[in-house]
Amino acid sequence: MGGKYSKMDPMDVEVPDIKTLLDRDPYLKPYEKEIRRRYAVFKDCLDNIDANGGGLDNYTRAYEYYGMHIQPDNSIVCREWAPNAKGFFLTGKFNHWNRDSHPFVKLDYGKWELVVPPNELGEPAINHLDEVKLVVVNQNNQKEDRLSPYAPYVVEPKKEEGLTYKQLFYNPPKEQRYTFHFKSPPRPKSLRIYECHVGIATQELGVGNYDNFTNNIIPRIVKQGYNAIQVMAIMEHAYYASFGYQVTSFFAASSRYGTPEELKRMVDVAHQNGLTVLLDIVHSHASKNVLDGLNMFDGSDACFFHSGSRGTHSLWDSRLFDYSQFEVSKFLLSNIRWWMEEYQFDGFRFDGCTSVLYHSRGIGQGFSGHYDEYFGLNVDTDGLVYLMLANYIVHKFNPAGITIAEDVSGMPGTCRPVDEGGLGFDYRLAMAIPDKWIELLKKYKDDDWNMGNIVHTLTNRRWMEANIAYAESHDQALVGDKTIAFWLMDKEMYTHMSVVSPPSAIIDRGIALHKMIRFITHALGGEAWLNFIGNEFGHPEWLDFPREGNNSSYHYARRQWNLVDDELLKYKWLNQWDAAMNKTENKYGWLASAPAYVSLKHEDDKIIVFERAGCLFVFNFHPTKSFTDYRVGIQGGGVYKIILNSDEEQFGGFKHLDTAVLIHSQEGDYSGRSHSVQLYLPSRTCMCIANIETLN
Repeated sequence: MGGKYSKMDPMDVEVPDIKTLLDRDPYLKPYEKEIRRRYAVFKDCLDNIDANGGGLDNYTRAYEYYGMHIQPDNSIVCREWAPNAKGFFLTGKFNHWNRDSHPFVKLDYGKWELVVPPNELGEPAINHLDEVKLVVVNQNNQKEDRLSPYAPYVVEPKKEEGLTYKQLFYNPPKEQRYTFHFKSPPRPKSLRIYECHVGIATQELGVGNYDNFTNNIIPRIVKQGYNAIQVMAIMEHAYYASFGYQVTSFFAASSRYGTPEELKRMVDVAHQNGLTVLLDIVHSHASKNVLDGLNMFDGSDACFFHSGSRGTHSLWDSRLFDYSQFEVSKFLLSNIRWWMEEYQFDGFRFDGCTSVLYHSRGIGQGFSGHYDEYFGLNVDTDGLVYLMLANYIVHKFNPAGITIAEDVSGMPGTCRPVDEGGLGFDYRLAMAIPDKWIELLKKYKDDDWNMGNIVHTLTNRRWMEANIAYAESHDQALVGDKTIAFWLMDKEMYTHMSVVSPPSAIIDRGIALHKMIRFITHALGGEAWLNFIGNEFGHPEWLDFPREGNNSSYHYARRQWNLVDDELLKYKWLNQWDAAMNKTENKYGWLASAPAYVSLKHEDDKIIVFERAGCLFVFNFHPTKSFTDYRVGIQGGGVYKIILNSDEEQFGGFKHLDTAVLIHSQEGDYSGRSHSVQLYLPSRTCMCIANIETLN
């Protein structure tokens, strides 16, 4: 967008609150000039938008200008941006698929326009759900069919119709348009996210739909105590097995799950039930698909993307956006605005931020944490400033909006406001945590787990940059990997998960550790919590979408709700524990509180003790040893009570703990705390205790 060519001296740039950023982390001081330079580029982009884009509000509503739009006189105005095209036509059922009768007129700056007049009855010449195609004349004077980048509705063809997705003119009559009835709930102080996928949310061997999710899954999520959903794979993707990460139509809600109106109802009902609704948005790359997607849209290698090798992600085999282009930035920022305005999404998880931030795309790069890695020449200024702009517009048009970064590099300032010189995200995913749990389960015996290393991984985050903690997400559920439940219990999950089956040491261990791993991550690992659909009850097996390699089977592309609903199966215990964690957090609010104070990491006893939000959390990871009268430190005197413990019968425990017994603190410094309490700690259990004055 031209901002990177600013002649301004970075040290003369006024960053409104950079002092706050530098005071918080003095190690950033040597990089102040670079931080100011980035902010200067960001400001140049905003100035350019004001000068040449009609202001930010107009600029981020490009979907009202481009695409196909009914006018008051029932004419249809069609506009596209295709700077390298030599000609442009519209064809479809309305003109009997004549590829020459409706040419576009070329405007300035690579824009094309066509006005389709009303028919002889004064009605729109193109009916609702009629198929249309764009015909692009490339540099070799060849005509090629394309879908509009701004198409709001594209559908998968029937088998006899070929493979190419079809663009349907979307103009439903007023009585068919969904009207939102409910406002978004207030932004949660403690964010508890249920990461989900509409297509796999069914138990049937097929693709789930928006209505199934609305009617059957939202009640489950609410019952579990979550206050937000993060919906994956909504942006249309021709290849279902890409999990939604090879987007072909950025403005189209995936039609494989239903209609746009049904998605609107899903979001509205979620809001009615107090759920904040987040969209998994993919702006880091786009599908290479030419006939269905953006690739080669105007007949050239460039258009929306960098040309040559810079425009291709070598691992993902996809195209990379040229964020510096005025129309590309407009397209992507308007895409964010579209999902906010048209579908009322409350925020976004930005996928693949590492690829956006670095010229290396993060490929083969292990980030050591040295600040030179974050402020050197490998940083892609265009991509970085795009993310600043994206966060800026989300929070400008929805101050309560939530943005989440998926970034493995740990760039400083990612979750600090743009006005501080940060990127502006509200949260980043704590991606090292699930990796640590898989490493422990895969490589180490229980006796060899290092308590200090676990605590370090769970607490190693930047001060006042909020993290979303999770023990596993969709990444760990995919075929080729294993969920935590499967790592723990795969040998006997098919034979010993009945409550009437013979006792099993493997299942007992698995259920105990599944609860402990999730609870310590929930309470210690961040400022928000995330769970992937089904993992709350230890869903067995992996997730594998229908593809050629599995004979197009849906067997693993679903959630087996019958397992958790069956009172004779042990999955119910993990499900009840998950709900209890969330509901206890809802009362005490540890996610919204300051990071925990860890008072004990005992390697021989395998004990971890910490305090957060006025609660004391105690974990005994020892595989065989239980401890009586185990003294742990606590800040503040009084009488305490166990408010949650994994050994209760309803959670598959052995009822060794009497939760009715009151725990009296003893005055005197212990483990650096003002008081202490003595507790019975059964092997492989965890508990949370609180002062009885807070129980009501």
